[in-house]
Amino acid sequence: MASIDENCDEPLDELLRDVSPSVLTVLVRRGADFAEAEDAVQEALIEAVRVWPADPPRDPKGWLVTVAWRKFLDASRADSARRRREDRVEEEPPPGPVPESDDTLQLYFLCAHPSLTPASAVALTLRAVGGLTTRQIAQAYLVPEATMAQRISRAKRTVSDVRFDQPGDVATVLRVLYLVFNEGYSGDIDLAAEAIRLTRRLAASIDHPEVAGLLALMLLHHARRAARTAPDGGLVPLAEQDRTRWDTATIAEGVGILQAALARDRLGEFQAQAAIAALHADALTVEETDWVQIVEWYDELVALTDSPVVRLNRAVAVGEADGPRAGLAALAELDAALPRHAAVAAYLHERDGNPARAAALYAEAAGKAPNLAERDYLTRQAARLNHR
Repeated sequence: MASIDENCDEPLDELLRDVSPSVLTVLVRRGADFAEAEDAVQEALIEAVRVWPADPPRDPKGWLVTVAWRKFLDASRADSARRRREDRVEEEPPPGPVPESDDTLQLYFLCAHPSLTPASAVALTLRAVGGLTTRQIAQAYLVPEATMAQRISRAKRTVSDVRFDQPGDVATVLRVLYLVFNEGYSGDIDLAAEAIRLTRRLAASIDHPEVAGLLALMLLHHARRAARTAPDGGLVPLAEQDRTRWDTATIAEGVGILQAALARDRLGEFQAQAAIAALHADALTVEETDWVQIVEWYDELVALTDSPVVRLNRAVAVGEADGPRAGLAALAELDAALPRHAAVAAYLHERDGNPARAAALYAEAAGKAPNLAERDYLTRQAARLNHR
């Protein structure tokens, strides 16, 4: 019999990751408890890794559904406390191909259920939709595997009683995927790339301009990744990046997706953010950046979200478009306790010709930095101005 690779262009591990979310969805739709369905799917995946290399199925999804359903029924029958629920579930269906309908969208909604905390929703999405192991997720988030296992178990219990036939909230799903993307890279798992993969899959499941907007935003940011860090690992801000290192093919893809989304005239916050990222990507040098148009897009974003963080970023753009004093005036309207407020103030004061004030603010910002790379960068900025 042919090998897996002869039947499919994907390696075995990638094939299993791609098909497992829809298998899990089938089990839940048939009446299985989410947590037990996920356990059954994992057992079926283990069985597939053992069996498929020597005896690959013609219908991988159908094979996994059959094996996972049997394992779920076996587990249900073995536990007398679950016998009443067993009466509610379907008996094992006859062999045959599984319909090609993709119910993965409902799984996105379930994993991003409002009853979950953001951290739990992210972990459950990576586990159930992304197909990552608990160990991989724990390594990516730099927490012990036992801690992540508990988080995922609690999340599965939380959604076990959620009805699966209710419409989900696309906005919540997008925020979860955006949280995954913003974690970037650590350990063996590239979470930015994983977020892009999952958003691509979501975009294939639902025709929604904000899904396209988020995918475009991710691609445009990801295209600058190689230029974001110096050889010593230090942070390189956008204005100082070597733009020849930006991935022009990824930028072109992101811009194309964004233009198609904007043409539908249903503007949302991710489309507006992507438009700002596209304007940065379009400038061959920092001097060519169209800051006036960027301010206009920030105005759209403020109207959509009224977010203090968006207003903070807008103050930077105003400082570039209309001068540092205009930026400082916009900044004065915001709460000084906002994250990165001191860093923005430092930058604008330096541009306004007040290095002493800027140095003090850079030092203050360094003490509040959310990560080591940002703290080191801000500390160097303060040192540079103090040694003038």
